[in-house]
Amino acid sequence: MEAEGKPARNDAAKSFATARSIGAAFDVWVSGWQSPASIIHRSETRLRSLFELARSRAPLYRRLYRDIARNATPRLADLPVVTKRMVMDDLAGSLTVEDLPREEIERFIANGPVGGLLRGRYAVWTSSGTTGAPGIFLHDRDALALYDALEMFRFRGPAAPFEMAARLLSGERFAMVAATGGHFAGAAMVERLRRAYPWLASNVRVFSLLQPVVELVRQLNAFRPTLLATYPTAADLLAVEQRAGRLQIAPAEIWTGGECLGPATRAHLASAFDCRVRNSYGASEFLSIAAECAQGALHVNADWVVLEPVDASYRLLDPGETSATVLLTNLANGIQPLLRYDLGDSITVLPAPCACGNPLPALRVEGRHDDTVALRAPDGSSVTLLPLVLETVLEEDAQVHDFQLIQSGADRLVLRLGRDAAGAGPRACAALRHYLRNNGLVNTRLEVAPEPPQREAVSGKLRRVICAEPRHN
Repeated sequence: MEAEGKPARNDAAKSFATARSIGAAFDVWVSGWQSPASIIHRSETRLRSLFELARSRAPLYRRLYRDIARNATPRLADLPVVTKRMVMDDLAGSLTVEDLPREEIERFIANGPVGGLLRGRYAVWTSSGTTGAPGIFLHDRDALALYDALEMFRFRGPAAPFEMAARLLSGERFAMVAATGGHFAGAAMVERLRRAYPWLASNVRVFSLLQPVVELVRQLNAFRPTLLATYPTAADLLAVEQRAGRLQIAPAEIWTGGECLGPATRAHLASAFDCRVRNSYGASEFLSIAAECAQGALHVNADWVVLEPVDASYRLLDPGETSATVLLTNLANGIQPLLRYDLGDSITVLPAPCACGNPLPALRVEGRHDDTVALRAPDGSSVTLLPLVLETVLEEDAQVHDFQLIQSGADRLVLRLGRDAAGAGPRACAALRHYLRNNGLVNTRLEVAPEPPQREAVSGKLRRVICAEPRHN
């Protein structure tokens, strides 16, 4: 009888998942162009529900909110700030379920399939340790359905379902070029879609940035993507390969995210690939924070995520002022509530309405500003290494998160380790040397400096990969 019941349960689960996806799509479809007042009303209603859920079900927030009267619904600005360290120090306490211990989550991260769901219910995504501690974030199926809908209808546009169907029928091939080897949000979402829709799997692929560039180019040439998604630094590297004739692809669009996309890089990509370049803003804490419009502004999905630009003392800033950091509140995710979470990014909310007519608030994001490294190979050629890839090697292979890597010569790297990374030097050097050898850089000298990572004096932010070597044309 149990064997006979499984297909019925699976069919019911699939039907429920379909209904969830349709509901999220409908909500995003009808609310995207509502008035600013309607958007604020929807977000405030969702915030009240999230506050009550967090206070009643998550021990971390129960402690944080213990001095707030039970019948009170405070303003968001009156709630305490939550940091990544606070959440990671009490991971189980940040969840709204009582029977999900940290050990089970960490076992899934170590052994679970990328794109799979913990207990068949929760996506588990990890973020980089730019603050000295890696992040672990769980998202329930309602949140995942919403992220899918936001990507579909607000990033790709109102005609996306019909346009996508036509493109799929004509052989659209989507390539994400990203750091792999962990449960990173972007790659994990792509792998989840491949699992959920096997008929898409042959036309949707993730390509690893951890492999030598020559092999990555070979794979992309064989796949011939019509859509390419990656980080700006990686896209810039691929544009160089395209101009040199080694990469020979013809994408209709290039999508970038995860780092700051500057005007020069955007122009380089558009020229090299002769296609439209589109940018987005997301994080492991909320995948689809903002999408770019035709005017180049990033519009926040403010009915589902609240961003508060603040100074270094967490005082709210006015539009037009550049923040020291930004506080994020995820209104979609019920398994791990995030209210006034210090995301660490610097943003500027644009003071004037966007000329595109979209009522959602628009902003600029500073994003990552780590340097690309170019090292000299034994034959005298230059080998480019991307900062996000070097960070992934140290985080995933060496399990080191508080570090600073500096190029101080054409064939010399200096590694600074945090004071809490005692004994990590040999492990970090072994991981870096293995990666350097795979890229033909057997001559690169690698040293561990006695001083810890140095943060920027004004902002206090940590640049994790720095090129101090003068570039010569």
